Amino acid sequence: MIITAPAKINLALDVIGDRQDGYHEVDMVMQSIGLSDRIQLKTGEKIGLTCTNPQVPADRRNLAWRAAELLQEVARERHGKTLGVEIHIEKRIPVAAGLAGGSTDAAGVLIGLNQLWDLGLTTEELMRLGVKLGADVPFCILQRTARAEGIGEKLTVISSRLRCSVLLITPDVQVSTAMVYHSLDTKGIRKHPDIQGVIAALEAGDLERLCAVWGNVLEEVVLEKFPEVAGLKRLLQDFGVHSALMSGSGPSVFALNVDENQAKAVKAALPPTWFCTLTEFQQ
Repeated sequence: MIITAPAKINLALDVIGDRQDGYHEVDMVMQSIGLSDRIQLKTGEKIGLTCTNPQVPADRRNLAWRAAELLQEVARERHGKTLGVEIHIEKRIPVAAGLAGGSTDAAGVLIGLNQLWDLGLTTEELMRLGVKLGADVPFCILQRTARAEGIGEKLTVISSRLRCSVLLITPDVQVSTAMVYHSLDTKGIRKHPDIQGVIAALEAGDLERLCAVWGNVLEEVVLEKFPEVAGLKRLLQDFGVHSALMSGSGPSVFALNVDENQAKAVKAALPPTWFCTLTEFQQ
């Protein structure tokens, strides 16, 4: 069985405050995009995992492995036996890039094994299992445009009418999500995105309005600590791309409605080790 596991970008990311459990209360608008990993699932005697990217752990540290373990428990309850699977991930999404690459692989395994093992779980049941693995996993199961609240697990589908290209660039720098959130002064955030405005713009299919009201409060930390990301946003402006936003905790930056010629020109100006692709919204 082959499963396509799409990446996500954040069209808005706001942090409302700190939580006692160590997480942060967030309010986000997330969008699935065409860039995706390809996951192959084959029945086996136990769980095994391989990946085309050597940076990705091929053991229980991988969320995809733990997703298989979760459904092993369900299978034991429903079928009375322990099932196995060989997971192979063709990694196309950059690692640790703010694009939910690990979460979408886990979501793909949950979706695929539900079918392969004939478990009969609903999308809602899969999403409840997914949140045990990570806050982004339920969204990656949904694969739509959605508002995410709480720690990211409370989802509301947005009826978006916006269809556009996405120029996505990931600088070759390592950004720790934990460090970014730890460094963020939630009470001193200078500018919050207009979440309701973002939703209204998506529902109206209004790209200009979207870019006027979107935002990512984590940029306040990342642009200061990582000059490569700040420099990338300036470079995009030099090429006439005036609305660009960081996804998640970075370092990926994206711009919307960029044509192929612009994309080629930008890519030619980037360091060769940086990831760059032109993709699109997925609905």
